[in-house]
Formats: sequence, C-alpha cells, structure tokens
Amino acid sequence: MTPGNVGRFRNSPSLRYCILLYSTPGRINNTINRYNLLGRSFQVTETVLAALTQDGLPPELVESLRAINDRKYFSKREFLGDITRLDPAPASRSERKLILRHSRLGFLGLERLVPNRTVREWVEALIFALIIASIVRTFLFAPFKIPSGSMIPTISIGDHIFATMFSYGVPVPFTDIKLFSQEVRRGDIIIFPYPRDPSVDYIKRVIAREDETVAVRNGKVLINGNVLNESYAYFDESIMALYRRQGRNLPDFGPVRVPPGHLFVMGDNRLNSSDSRVWGFVSESAVKGKGQIVYWSHDPREGWMGGYHLSRIGTLLQ
Repeated sequence: MTPGNVGRFRNSPSLRYCILLYSTPGRINNTINRYNLLGRSFQVTETVLAALTQDGLPPELVESLRAINDRKYFSKREFLGDITRLDPAPASRSERKLILRHSRLGFLGLERLVPNRTVREWVEALIFALIIASIVRTFLFAPFKIPSGSMIPTISIGDHIFATMFSYGVPVPFTDIKLFSQEVRRGDIIIFPYPRDPSVDYIKRVIAREDETVAVRNGKVLINGNVLNESYAYFDESIMALYRRQGRNLPDFGPVRVPPGHLFVMGDNRLNSSDSRVWGFVSESAVKGKGQIVYWSHDPREGWMGGYHLSRIGTLLQ
C-alpha cells in the first residue's frame, strides 16, 4: 500500500466564482430591499432632501417631506404610509421608489463609515452574501474539490462534489455538538478532519463502526471474521502485477477493534490510500458531512485545454 494519495480535499472555487458572477451588488440589494430581509430602516435628512432635489424630485414634494425630516422609521410600510399622507404626496411609483432609495439607511448603519452610496451598496452586498454563504456552507451544502486518487473509481482526481452538512445532525458552530444527530452507517462516504492535522479535511468510506473487529487478508476486509462484500473496492492492476512478479501477497492488516465512539475508514483505491490502516480511527462526533454528488470534473494534471470529464457531472456517490 502506498500512502501518496491521501484523499484530502479542498473547498471548491468554481461554485464561488459562479455565485460572484451572478450575484452583483444591484441584484443582491434588489432582493434585500424587495423583501426587507435585513429589517431596513428609513430616515429623511437634509442630505436626503438635497439628493432628491438633484435627482429631479419636484420641489413641492421635497418641501412636503420636511414634515417628517429626521424621523426614523423601522418599517417600510409605516414609512410609505406617512409619505402617502403628505400634502402634496408622491403620486407616481417612480417618485415613491426614488424617495425609498435615498431614505433607506444602510446595513449596520454604514452611512457614517461609507458615505458613498454606490460603495456602500457593494459593501452591504458583500456582507450579506458572506452571511448567506456561511449559513449554507455550515448547515446545508458545501462544495469541495478532490485533489487525490485515494477514492478512485468512486471519486476521480479533479472531481468537484457537493456534501450535505446536515446528514448526521445539525452542527453547532465551533463545537463537535450536533443537534438531531444521526448514526453514521457502514459504506457512507464521509468528510472529517484529518486526525493528524485537523485543519485538513479528508474524505473516506466507513468500513467499520464501534466495537467491531477489522482485519484485512490478501485484499479482503473481514468484519468480526466475516468477509465484507465491497463492490466499490478498486485494486490497481499495475500494482497487483508488481506483487505477482515479486511472488508476494497483498499486505495484511489487523485485527483491530474499533473503540467506542469511533469509525474505521478506508479509501476505495485500496493500494493507494492512506487511511485508518495508517493513522488510526476517526471520532464519529468529528464527522462533518456526507459526500453526495459530482457537480463538475476537471483533472488539473491535463491543463486547461483538456481534462474535462462532463460525463461525471451528476454522478451520485455510492
């Protein structure tokens, strides 16, 4: 067994680039404003009146707005209700929209820190996008790129996958605690911190659970003395041929007993995977998520002009 391809994986940049290209500040702010997602507040000030005058709001409307000058509104409905009762009141939708746009206070009160409205909208959109992305990535779905071949043929080098982060319970940030926790099952493809360096995430398949005895004999996995049926296990023929030429059997392992609260994991590429045979068990409480589907595949070893495996898009990880 060679430990070169260790099965670690990284956050995938491809999806983030697509989101950034689609989610312009204007598009994000339109969504925020339409549904008042941030509980926006509104206030008419002298600066707002000057901006409305510059943008062509009729002078009589600007003067009527002085009746609510410096009053702060925490509800869009309340603010619109008051300006429609002014005399004169804005008659057209475009006039009301213009007043709303200039009177709207920024997210987290950024007016003082970022006076320029255009720049402030960029900052607000970025903050909002980061908050949403963090929530989705922590509690729902996370994209990852696979840089190694330890899970071949199930997962190829350069595959971009989605993992569900709620499969084994809802994670509590900055802890190993999960609400509504679910049992990790044999055969699941899991994401977890590498036991020797928790800053690096690994992806492997669960072979045995707590209190089970694991052994490997001539490539066959035995659980409590019984051969495990593994249709996903892959043995590189070139390495197998080398063992045959040298008159050697495949390396044996164990038996070992999985301690309580832990898992024994292996890569599907059995002769080219560093896994529990090398660095030990994985704490079940540390499991982050479950690999589900390939959404993009590009082998970086073949450069930008090649290595695109479109047929792998949509492949379910089983």
